[in-house]
Amino acid sequence: MMRACTSALVAAIVGLAAVTQSIGQNLCRPALTLNEVEFSAMMPPTLERTWSAVVSVDASACTENSKGYFDIVFMRLSENAPDLEFRKQFAWSAPSFVWAVPSVSIGLAFAADEAVERYRIENITPCVCRN
Repeated sequence: MMRACTSALVAAIVGLAAVTQSIGQNLCRPALTLNEVEFSAMMPPTLERTWSAVVSVDASACTENSKGYFDIVFMRLSENAPDLEFRKQFAWSAPSFVWAVPSVSIGLAFAADEAVERYRIENITPCVCRN
């Protein structure tokens, strides 16, 4: 009898969780676009190079003042080490008025013997939809 009650309770909790998720607010994702991607010349004395970009954030589907995070996945090439895929997290935010398209300037330092082969945006934090 106890086992049947426990099973019924677990089933009720799972069902209730599914219902509350569907009743909750709709989620949207902002559209992020990488622009002005550059790789700087080597800078003395460290000889590091900076990969930089401007990320345009179209959060028009999101409520005002929405914020979140996104990852950029890099494929790093190196003359003295194996190639390495890694990710770096950055923040995005929506403006307080709809017609503005904000941008985020980002950068990442690389050693003199490293280069970026490719990059992509992943894991964009969703926001609450405007409508």
